[in-house]
Amino acid sequence: MTVTLDHVTRTVEGVEHIRDVSLTLESGTLNVLLGPTLSGKTSIMRLLAGLDKPTTGKVLVNGKDVTGADVRQRSVAMVYQQFINYPSLTVYENIASPLRVQGKPRDEIEARVAEAAKLLRLEPFLKRTPLQLSGGQQQRTAIARALVKGADLVLLDEPLANLDYKLREELRAELPRIFEASGAIFVYATTEPTEALLLGGNTVCMWEGQALQMGETASVYRRPKTLRVAQVFSDPPLNLVGIEKRNGSVQYAGGIASPASGLYASLADGVYRVGFRAHQLALANGEADRHAFHATVTVTEITGSESFVHLTRDGSNWVAVLHGVHEFEPGQTLDAVLDPNDVFVFDAADRLVAAPGQV
Repeated sequence: MTVTLDHVTRTVEGVEHIRDVSLTLESGTLNVLLGPTLSGKTSIMRLLAGLDKPTTGKVLVNGKDVTGADVRQRSVAMVYQQFINYPSLTVYENIASPLRVQGKPRDEIEARVAEAAKLLRLEPFLKRTPLQLSGGQQQRTAIARALVKGADLVLLDEPLANLDYKLREELRAELPRIFEASGAIFVYATTEPTEALLLGGNTVCMWEGQALQMGETASVYRRPKTLRVAQVFSDPPLNLVGIEKRNGSVQYAGGIASPASGLYASLADGVYRVGFRAHQLALANGEADRHAFHATVTVTEITGSESFVHLTRDGSNWVAVLHGVHEFEPGQTLDAVLDPNDVFVFDAADRLVAAPGQV
């Protein structure tokens, strides 16, 4: 099965929610919609489900135009950020409810509920009601109900956002296994780049109603086609600095000059922007090489396994992430060091021209 959005636009009261989006999704794939709030993720899902109709463009299933087809005529299941279960029914009855609506025989219902419960590790809880479950167990129940429906397209709209950290981590680890076993098309919306990387599959980077780039998740992360894609796929935010390449040397914004080594060596003379993620920025307390900047610490956030060091330099805010516990005082000056082989370089039109791994 394939589901295609063909040059789809969605306008509501003069406001463009979706702008000329074209995507094709195939059976057995996990497709992550990654983008900030109001980037169009939920709007895309509603178009895929048939809850909304595009203003222009078409929705195709196996090449057949289903743009005007009602949601009840489509093989779709949805799981929302706020998990929805029937509070008066047991977990078993919650999972079985779509099968009863379909009029399936009792033996088939029992078999499919048992299979879904095993897949989502809900077997010990089948006789409980949702109020007797933890948040993670309730969300697994909602996911099991969506899976047992046997839908060809399963839409998950930030399903883990309301869970605590431990439950999110538990379900993130389980979901790829569940998706692989199902064989349906899965579409998963999230605002978190880390979640997209953990889930794998394919990622669509969304921004202001546009699908900026789609591809295998690790590939999009490593080679964002534009500066905006790199920003969407970076948390903490992408660090930036301007450079000018001239006659074999690079002049950084703020006056620091260095030889054009690494990725800079192959650039044509001109003006560029260099982007680097928090883990690509090293910090030093003493003499560093020519790709170092004097930066001032504003705050250090220690999570236990990592330390996020927030810095200011020449009017720009940067973040570095260091393994382990590192304590720096606000106002302390450090050398922020870049490796010219480990940065993203964007041209004046914000298109990627060099990325780590090219040298």
